[in-house]
Amino acid sequence: MRLLLLAALLIASMAAAEPDRTPYPTTPSPKGLQVQMVDDAIELGIHHAGLNINLTALLLPEPRAGQPSATVDGFTFGFNENYARSLDRSIKRLSDRGIVVTLILIHYRSADARVNALALHPQATPGQGTTIAANTVTPEGRACYRAVTEFVAARWSSADRAHGRAWGWVISNEVNSHQEWHQMGPATVEQVAAQYEDQVRIAWTSLRKHSAFARVYLSLEHHWTATYRKDPRLACAGRALLEAFAKQARARGDFDWNLAFHPYPTSLRDSRTWLDKVTFDDATPKVTFKNLEVVTRKLATPELTYEGRPRRLSLTEQGFDLGNRPNSAQEQAAAYAYAWEKISRLEGSIDAFLYHRHVDHAKEGGLRLGLWSNKPGSIADPDQKRPIWFALQAAGTPAWKATAEPYLKTCGLQSWEEVNPK
Repeated sequence: MRLLLLAALLIASMAAAEPDRTPYPTTPSPKGLQVQMVDDAIELGIHHAGLNINLTALLLPEPRAGQPSATVDGFTFGFNENYARSLDRSIKRLSDRGIVVTLILIHYRSADARVNALALHPQATPGQGTTIAANTVTPEGRACYRAVTEFVAARWSSADRAHGRAWGWVISNEVNSHQEWHQMGPATVEQVAAQYEDQVRIAWTSLRKHSAFARVYLSLEHHWTATYRKDPRLACAGRALLEAFAKQARARGDFDWNLAFHPYPTSLRDSRTWLDKVTFDDATPKVTFKNLEVVTRKLATPELTYEGRPRRLSLTEQGFDLGNRPNSAQEQAAAYAYAWEKISRLEGSIDAFLYHRHVDHAKEGGLRLGLWSNKPGSIADPDQKRPIWFALQAAGTPAWKATAEPYLKTCGLQSWEEVNPK
């Protein structure tokens, strides 16, 4: 009886514990990477790392003996400790080196129908989309999303660093292209904003139980006033979704959300972002590295600020395709140099620049975005470093100027000052 009482007191004290008040870390630069190989990432000298967490893989269809579990709103959920430990290995190695880890919290469809019923939005079109919106609709689904995000927060974003420490959470992926990346069925921009704001708020509440200053980010791709699809119920303009989200958040009680943006080139298959046909005003169809200041200006407008401060910006997924031109490897590296020079002039408002990908992936629609090529016949086994690998390694170091200088000619520039139009 005494042991049961002590256990109950311990659980109660943990539930009542104050969130960790360690501030969000400062780093020498935003240099980062979506990491596949930890040792290589360390050799590159990154300060920020992005890692995906598949929340459906973290869930079990039913609680299981010997596995963690949690009860929320009367529903009990089990968690896959083996998957959690596989994440521990990367998160801890990176964070123990002082690298700021950002977790990208996404749902892929599971092979288990029960997990899908728990975790995935019930209006998602069967067989459509790569990543799926959370089930924020049913009572059990809402409780499940709370339980899994509280598990993530307690394990990787609390004062306890036994499993490693993460400081950023990106909620879902490229939500303005919701047919592909936040699948919840056909929906208007207002419907997407309402569902997404609810999902982000649940995640933010879970995170705030354990960390007072870790950051939550919305996820948008580079369409700004244009849309990826003609049907407005299958995709919405990023600016419109951002504005609708902010309006919904203010109506329900504003909170400190931030933005994860993906400024790919206008064409994902042409790395020459300096040639992008964009404008530098808020009506631009797309935002790429060429006109990235459009987003930083938007985040500083009164309708988007929080407590008088602009929202933070993190660049959590963007890369440059190798292409098939004779000089394509140099163009890919030049695109990184151009992007680095651009964000260096906006650095005060940018948390991280997470390059994507570490290694080419054979199932990425033919794109070759990697710092490394992949071995022939493999999905993503590393083969050869490309010139862009050395450009990223030099970024933010004394070697940068000499490394980047030859790429000015590739970009058609006389000076890097030209990346900011007068």
